[in-house]
Amino acid sequence: MSAWQAAFRTHRAAAEAVTDADLFGDDADAPILVAHEVDEHADDWRITAYFNAKPREAMLRRIARALGRGGGKLPKAHAVVEEDWVAKSQSGFPPVQAGRFFIHTSADAPSDAPSDARGIINFAIPASQAFGTGHHATTEGCLHILDKMQRRGANFANVADIGTGTGLLAFAAQRLWPQACIIASDIDPASISVAAENAAANNIALGRGRRGKMRLVVADGTSHPAIGRGAPYDLIIANILAGPLIALAPAFAAIADDGSRLILAGLIEGQRADVTRAYARHGFGVTHVRHGEWPVLALTMRARHGLRRKIRTSGSAGQPPGDFGSW
Repeated sequence: MSAWQAAFRTHRAAAEAVTDADLFGDDADAPILVAHEVDEHADDWRITAYFNAKPREAMLRRIARALGRGGGKLPKAHAVVEEDWVAKSQSGFPPVQAGRFFIHTSADAPSDAPSDARGIINFAIPASQAFGTGHHATTEGCLHILDKMQRRGANFANVADIGTGTGLLAFAAQRLWPQACIIASDIDPASISVAAENAAANNIALGRGRRGKMRLVVADGTSHPAIGRGAPYDLIIANILAGPLIALAPAFAAIADDGSRLILAGLIEGQRADVTRAYARHGFGVTHVRHGEWPVLALTMRARHGLRRKIRTSGSAGQPPGDFGSW
């Protein structure tokens, strides 16, 4: 069976949208779509579609329509030499350095810079069906904030990563605070399988509520019993979407202690005020914002004086199964 490819020219917004979209559902002939920036200043991007067989015109047209060019001339598909398509798809993901974290796929070598308490921390995270390879601004921003917290002396003993995706942010917390208990959850079972594979590849020890080890659970928000039993957490990380973040504000307040730190991402700038207000209503104050198109918020739970009324919450993010909980 021959391998084929076709390239589409587009702009950044369309490239990001089409690579995030589920254009082909369960179609066994669905291509791998890789976005590549050709010229930053001209907003010139290329989408390369890799196929296992000669693509049908309808399949090419579907990609073109998703890019807003359904009526234009379709690119010509070319047969290419058989290759390792997983490695090929990863060639569109160059290594990322965020703070001291160096994130690479199997197509690239780890950084050879010193890897000590203040040096580079390497993670091998392959491109997969779970989000969180470090290439999106949300994940990269969270890594920067985690790194900055640790450099400024923050120390955490009990960490929850809600919507873990590939597991990368939980792995980063484990490397920065190796004695912490860490629990990482995702609404999508496939993401938890991916996170477990990535943990093994990066020598992250898995366990059940033990210091220095990480537990992975499938959960809608904080609804898993293990998350409740492990509370309160002194660090909560959630890189998901604005709607679920707002829905989870009372649930996060319920599992946080006074002074607990919270990192939120997955929102766009226009959603920041709504997310901030939702958390202010439950006692969280913003202490830092990493600005940009995809801002990242660092918040702290204020001291709650007097008798505390138990917060009643289902712990649900309000997402149906299959609506992936990780950005």
